[in-house]
Amino acid sequence: MRYGLLSVALTLLGSSSGYASEQRCGWYINPTPGNLWLQDKDALWGITSQMQSEGPDAIGADDKAPQMNSKEYMDKGTGHGHGCACLTVDTDHKDKITRVYSERTLPLAKCKEDKTLPEPAG
Repeated sequence: MRYGLLSVALTLLGSSSGYASEQRCGWYINPTPGNLWLQDKDALWGITSQMQSEGPDAIGADDKAPQMNSKEYMDKGTGHGHGCACLTVDTDHKDKITRVYSERTLPLAKCKEDKTLPEPAG
């Protein structure tokens, strides 16, 4: 009976991979066209990639992408740069976000003040 309840709980909480979704906060980075990353204290997570060899883009990446306020986005002068955001996601537990459920933008100061975050990549 316990096993059945645990199985139901994991199904309700988790994704199709069996893992529960998680919230990850950090630098939301758009270094070049077609590439999106989230850099948090644990990893530089790939969300989308121009390179087909890096696997498919995260499900929901397009319609759940954070809408960055121009005042809270560091543009490199090319329309590409970085902001600060929290995403509720599924990951491969290595370095890839496989599904995006929701997003929330944060002020740049939040990421700048977070001592656990490295400088944004890209």
